[in-house]
Amino acid sequence: MNSTALKSPLTDSPVAPRSRQSREERRQQILDATLRCVRRSGFHGASMADIAAEARMSVGVIYRYFANKEAIIEAIVANDLAEMRAKFAEWDDTPDDQLLDQILLTVDFALDHKYGPDKSALALEVLAEAARNPRVAAIVQAADVQERELGRNLCDRLNPGCDRKRMDARGEIIGMLFDGMMIRAVSNPDIDREALANELREVLKVLFLLK
Repeated sequence: MNSTALKSPLTDSPVAPRSRQSREERRQQILDATLRCVRRSGFHGASMADIAAEARMSVGVIYRYFANKEAIIEAIVANDLAEMRAKFAEWDDTPDDQLLDQILLTVDFALDHKYGPDKSALALEVLAEAARNPRVAAIVQAADVQERELGRNLCDRLNPGCDRKRMDARGEIIGMLFDGMMIRAVSNPDIDREALANELREVLKVLFLLK
């Protein structure tokens, strides 16, 4: 038998032979399996047994990596936040007078990230669970604090010395716009993405540049 990585029957991506998988690879395999299970069955419908079957592992192995489903969700949220931090880090060396243009160039990336049915389904499941589960609420709220701080640092560069309350309020409106995409991706998945991106850039120009 060929010893190279095998194709997973669940995705088109190669899966390393189990004996050669690192701890991080196994951990990511569990996270990916959870994403699929939650999208398919909802947070409560996706049992640890379902996740284990999807990941092609025993339940005991899953518990070696994560104490419960909340811990898995926390890791998924952390991954999303790390991706966001990486995107923000790309702007660290951008001159302040070019910063807004660079931010607006990422609108297409943001639309792909937020305005997709798979990501939206998962995010809405997590938010719904956060509304009734204090442990999940704490995970979501902690991530939101970090996201707002990243956005506040950008606004400080775009508007030195601006009024903090106004800046925070506009940051909240920007958050509403992007988080609202998750709902619109379900309600209106066939929107003209190019037209949406163009208009969104115009709205962001107004919101980012305080007057």
